[in-house]
Amino acid sequence: MERPCPLLTLFSFFFFFLPCLSCPEYQKQALLQFKSSILAITSSFNSSDDSDQLQSWNSSSSCCGWGEVECRGIPRPQVESIILAPLFHIRSLKRLYISDNNIQGEIPGVGLANLSNLVLLDMSGNNFKGSIPPQLFGYQIFESFIWVVVLSPENYSLMMKKLKNGMLLSILCLKGLEILDLSQNDLSLEIPTEIGNYLPNISILALSNNRLTGGIPSSLQRLSKLEQLFLHNNLLTGEIPTWLFDFRGLTELYVGGNRLVWNNSVNVEIAPNPRLRRLYLKSCGLVGEIPKWISNQTGLRFLDLSKNNLRGELPEWFVEMGFEGLILSDNEFTGSLSPRLFSGLRLGFGSRLFSGLALGVLALSRNNFSGELPQNIGFATFLWVLTLRENNFSGPIPQSLVQCQALQLLDLSRNRFSGHFPVFNPERRITYIDFSFNDFSVEVPTAFPVGTRFLALGGNKLSGGLPFNLTNLSNLERLELQDNNLAGELPNFLSLISTLQVLNLRNNSFQGSIPQSIFNLRSLRILDVSNNNLTGEIPQEFHSLVGMIETPNLPSLIIETKHVAYSAEWFWDEAQALLEFRDLVVNWKKSKQGISTNKLNIYTLLDLSNNQLSGQIPTSLGALKALKLLNISSNKLFGKIPTSFGDLEAIETLDLSHNKLSGSIPSTLIKLQQLTILDVSNNELMGRIPDGGQMGTMVLDPNYFANNSGLCGIQIRVPCPEEQPTPSVKMEEDDHKESWLLWESVWIGYPIGLLLAIRIMFGIGYFTLPPPFNHRHPLQRPIR
Repeated sequence: MERPCPLLTLFSFFFFFLPCLSCPEYQKQALLQFKSSILAITSSFNSSDDSDQLQSWNSSSSCCGWGEVECRGIPRPQVESIILAPLFHIRSLKRLYISDNNIQGEIPGVGLANLSNLVLLDMSGNNFKGSIPPQLFGYQIFESFIWVVVLSPENYSLMMKKLKNGMLLSILCLKGLEILDLSQNDLSLEIPTEIGNYLPNISILALSNNRLTGGIPSSLQRLSKLEQLFLHNNLLTGEIPTWLFDFRGLTELYVGGNRLVWNNSVNVEIAPNPRLRRLYLKSCGLVGEIPKWISNQTGLRFLDLSKNNLRGELPEWFVEMGFEGLILSDNEFTGSLSPRLFSGLRLGFGSRLFSGLALGVLALSRNNFSGELPQNIGFATFLWVLTLRENNFSGPIPQSLVQCQALQLLDLSRNRFSGHFPVFNPERRITYIDFSFNDFSVEVPTAFPVGTRFLALGGNKLSGGLPFNLTNLSNLERLELQDNNLAGELPNFLSLISTLQVLNLRNNSFQGSIPQSIFNLRSLRILDVSNNNLTGEIPQEFHSLVGMIETPNLPSLIIETKHVAYSAEWFWDEAQALLEFRDLVVNWKKSKQGISTNKLNIYTLLDLSNNQLSGQIPTSLGALKALKLLNISSNKLFGKIPTSFGDLEAIETLDLSHNKLSGSIPSTLIKLQQLTILDVSNNELMGRIPDGGQMGTMVLDPNYFANNSGLCGIQIRVPCPEEQPTPSVKMEEDDHKESWLLWESVWIGYPIGLLLAIRIMFGIGYFTLPPPFNHRHPLQRPIR
């Protein structure tokens, strides 16, 4: 009998990620040494396939071109599932991690069946297709030994789309299964009613983020070893059973985000469970005050009651429970925040000790809280997420708040805060600051952490100019100062914030010309300086804005940073719920609309409208091929519309209205396949409106062409002069010509015919002319 190799009880198959496009020599040598080690280990299997996988790894080529090696910036190649074949010879393998490798094709069920000692399999984050192979469940040896199966998150949904009830029942045959994770897929069936009878050893059951229907099966009560249950974000219906709280070992219970309903009866009894640490009841139909039975869950550390109909003030027993994470957004809570929520004092409550020092996440957005924030709010030294958006808080922001060393996300927008801005420590970790739409009446503050990536101060009453200290924010991506009373010229030092992607200065009183230095912002994708008093010409240098020419479609670093921060202690579902990045409001398609921050990376906008800009439109604007919106309306621009606008291949809205543009609308615009709104009204344009391509198919509002000098075309139902007349008009003209010719013939033919008739009558002797008169006597003839 062949002795299994003891070295390969744990094997991770993975790709390497290198930090640059070039391949440093020391990295190449390290990978070559790794190749030698792998070949030495696998040589005993006498398989040529093993060396084939690393055949491209040699000293004569750059390691960026090797198989299974990716240098940053190069798209990861897809590989077929056959690449896994060599691993199936390693019968001693116990744990196999092949996640996030972009492997495609069918799952190699026959090969996996050879791994008789396998206890953990992670295939998540690939592009497998087809159904789950029956070999994965049909072998007796799997029924006895497999105890962990990870078939899910994220990109694995393609395979799970074909999962049927029969195959799910096959999974239920795995009697030894301890962890079953089928979350974040596209499952659209009911949870099998007998699931609790077939999986007696399950400790973690994760079916979240699917489209599961029906109710929660009562057979789950038999899962005596259940510790974590994740059923959230599905389409489950019915009443939430109270026996879910009877599991003595249950630590995580997530049933929110469904169509489930909580029994709001005052007589409902919930068993105390000191081990329950996380409870997720988002959108579960809770009504009235916070249920008293929550106080019996003495071990509770994370609680999400958002999107219910809870009201009233937060009871004292509740704020003293020592939560680490508390999400109460989208309810109807009132009153002010108790200082005990943030107190560092230990308070006796029954058999427990509570401390506000543990509070890390507090989300109270969209309620009716009021009053000033407690001065001791900064005592919650572990607080790293605070969202109080859309309440009625007022007064100054306590200085202690911004001294929290762990604080990373701070959203106090849409309240009535006033007074002076707090002074941030530049070394703090905070990356997201939103103080927009409050009642601050000061100059733009200058003290923010250098790591700030999102800074929103719009919708206040800020005055003065832009401070130079903004250049200290070397990581700033999004700066919003719209709807204030800012004045002065746009400073040249804005170009020093090289990471800037979004700059919103709309509706202020800035004046002067657009500075040339702004075109050094190569990452800038959204620029809105509308509704100011800017003068001068539109610079030709707009073509230097690389971010408006090619959109990389990469996620914002704000979200990436937060993902890292959340991943250590919080589930990604919770992270997404807490990442309430405010939408960017823009004038989109003739109305104000919000663009989600999660999708902001695919939008490129330029809005220079409602200023005093003059001169001709530079042809260089046509080079901004990634633009989805270009608005230069309500200025003093003249001259012709550049034909280069036909190169704006991604444009959806083009607004040139309320200027003094002349000439015709260029025919090159028919190439714009994405165009849905073209507004050239209130100019001096003339000639035919192009009607080919998208210009002939999109729905055009005649008002978008109104008040010009002489536009014509089918879009506005005005015929152009050179067009042929319609048949009815031609017939009338023919009738008119026919009548004229008839009368003309009569008048000409009448005298001619009269003369001809007289001549003929003379010829036949009808008329005899008398002899001429003779005055002499005539000769008399003799009578004969």
